[in-house]
Amino acid sequence: MSNKPGVKPNNPNFSSGPCAKHPGYSVDLLKDTPFGRSHRSKLGKALLAESIERTKKILGIPDDYRVGIVPASDTGAIEMAMWNLLGERGVDVIHFESFGSAWAKDIKKQLKLTDVTDHFAEYGKIPDLSKVNFNNDVVFTWNGTTSGVKVPNGDFIPSDRKGLTICDATSAVFAMEIPWDKLDVTTYSWQKVLGGEAAHGMLILSPRAVERVVNYTPAWPIPKIFGLKKGDGIDEALFEGSTINTPSMLCNQDYLVALNWAESVGGLPGLIARSNKNLEVVEKFVDKHNWISFLAADLAIRSNTSVCLNIDLEKDKVKQLIKLLDDEAVAYDIGAYRDAPDGLRIWCGATVESEDVRILLEWLEWAYYQVK
Repeated sequence: MSNKPGVKPNNPNFSSGPCAKHPGYSVDLLKDTPFGRSHRSKLGKALLAESIERTKKILGIPDDYRVGIVPASDTGAIEMAMWNLLGERGVDVIHFESFGSAWAKDIKKQLKLTDVTDHFAEYGKIPDLSKVNFNNDVVFTWNGTTSGVKVPNGDFIPSDRKGLTICDATSAVFAMEIPWDKLDVTTYSWQKVLGGEAAHGMLILSPRAVERVVNYTPAWPIPKIFGLKKGDGIDEALFEGSTINTPSMLCNQDYLVALNWAESVGGLPGLIARSNKNLEVVEKFVDKHNWISFLAADLAIRSNTSVCLNIDLEKDKVKQLIKLLDDEAVAYDIGAYRDAPDGLRIWCGATVESEDVRILLEWLEWAYYQVK
């Protein structure tokens, strides 16, 4: 292919985090932000509580689960869960990409737990989930943002488990079906599937997780920023619109706007359909070209959000291709994660339009032959 495409994507932002803003987004939509008002005011708490309640509604989270807004994005939320809940029993860690491996490292090096079983797989693959011991607590990512691999479903998690399941689902929530009855702790951040702003995490606790918080005290001190307890019980205010530290009301308003858009495209089913359609566009392209392939070869574990691709080029040529598309203002931030195999990572979450993905792939073919 020698002819340069004549049309560019309407939105060239294909970053896997922060992700593209939803179609029709404008900062004018944030005009109702209560600037200069306390997050602890009646108005501030009401808006934070609205984010919590609408999240539960759109995602279909059970009424008896708690949802809270916590500091430090998904990283803060997952660390908060691990520091408060782990240590009562052994831990099985499932990891198949960089973030899951980071949680495994923290469990062993920071919390210094010794009864830990690793279930590890290289990029593009997933461990044997049948070997996971659910009498232990189990920590895992639902979707590997840096590997393009997801768990196929929740069937590997038994309903009669003894331990807790602690799931980093940041690039899965709002794009994949999440079986809430199989998850005791779920975390995510606003900047992924809905294209929200960074720095805030969401922590979702099942009744079993709440029971652990109330009845178990870890051997290590809990920093204030991770605090979930109040007296002898859980701090219920955290799940009603109060926060541990000062949140950005601007970011919260941005999240509410994203939830408005989510509802406008059909809620969770509509969001999942949009992500799936984007993946299908990439799959059809890959099927037609022998110089590109999925890092996740198995369709059952292939992510529909962070789509990772191998390119039949040397490392320096891959970098040239990425730079060429960036210079042409066609695609920004599509290089593979720094710890992942060389290649591309194209965000295909719900805020990305399938037509933009299609156009990007035309440019990708042109760029491949330019640098080859």
